[in-house]
Amino acid sequence: MKKTLRLAGMVGALGACAGVAHAQSNVTLYGVVDEGLTFNTNSHGARQYSLVSGEIQASRWGLKGTEDLGGGMKAIFVLENGMDLSSGKLGQGGLMFGRQAFVGLSTPYGMVTLGRQYDSVVDYVGLFEIGDQWGGFYTAHPGDLDNINNSNRVNNAIKYTSNNYGGFTFGGVYSPGGVAGHFSQNQIWSLGGSYYNGPLGLGVGYLNIRNPNTSFYGTSALANTTGSAPLATLNNIASPVFSGFANARTQEVYAAGGAYTYGAATFGGTYSYTRFDNLDGGGSGPNPAGNSGNAMFNNVEANFKYQLTTAWLVGAAYDYTRGSSVQGREGSTYHQAALGTDYFLSKRTDLYFVGIYQKASGTNSTGAAAVAAINGVTPSDNNHQLVLRVGMRHKF
Repeated sequence: MKKTLRLAGMVGALGACAGVAHAQSNVTLYGVVDEGLTFNTNSHGARQYSLVSGEIQASRWGLKGTEDLGGGMKAIFVLENGMDLSSGKLGQGGLMFGRQAFVGLSTPYGMVTLGRQYDSVVDYVGLFEIGDQWGGFYTAHPGDLDNINNSNRVNNAIKYTSNNYGGFTFGGVYSPGGVAGHFSQNQIWSLGGSYYNGPLGLGVGYLNIRNPNTSFYGTSALANTTGSAPLATLNNIASPVFSGFANARTQEVYAAGGAYTYGAATFGGTYSYTRFDNLDGGGSGPNPAGNSGNAMFNNVEANFKYQLTTAWLVGAAYDYTRGSSVQGREGSTYHQAALGTDYFLSKRTDLYFVGIYQKASGTNSTGAAAVAAINGVTPSDNNHQLVLRVGMRHKF
């Protein structure tokens, strides 16, 4: 009884303090649940039907909150958990809040946040790729090699986001490597900006990742999950498009995107240049193919969507990826086409269908003949692959 009374007194005192401060605060629970049936025509040579969670938009739940501190300042936080509806397990390699986890201050001069966050390529270019619109992660660029589809997050990130100045916003992210005696090891930084004016939208972004196999891909859903730091002896990159470059010292991404809406139609596209430097000297991961030098990829996506009614849209896209030669070997080339439709039963619930076809040629990063490798599914055993998806999404 004494403990109960003492606790009640403490609660009362805290309530009185809150009343004196006159702070305005709120916390919001939100989320997305997305589940559907995926058909892969060539999963290592076999057909595969499976229930897959979170295709058009990753399944998640989260908490976000603000507290008014006065003088135009607010304390903010976000805790966002990824999950797999098919099995009930956690996403992002079993991390409790693997999608986002940060706290910060919003001021009249912009917002500063600290924690696990998105990079500037995702923030300012991602919305122009169909993977972040009606297509989902299957339609991401091969292996999501430019991270425009947000396959990986940045740990230990310090982030600045500007206010909106006449349609223009900008920002940056910096993550110190945290390795004693090696200032730049595992370091990640990023810059970007966007401009919106009526029907026109434009965005640019840059991402620089040191020791990407451990600092970036080692924190993804495919990473080492032993509870220790990601190991350089393991290859944390799943896609054969660039898994052979796990030992690269640095990965750089230059990206740009844009869209223009005319009536019910929207025309858009993205371009990215991704570079893996020092393939044999990074100490980031294994290098069984003995790659050396540098490797570059150019990627171009053109996309279109049309709003048939306020509740129903259709879309189409074509994506081209070309890899450079490495050690005299021909690089890989990927052609990818996608069609999709999305019908909203209400503001929060929709049904969708997406079809993706990919054809590969040349030699991939492992030194083998390139195989079709649509993002997020088991690669083909030859140069072509078709994935069909029908699903349902609900937001709350």
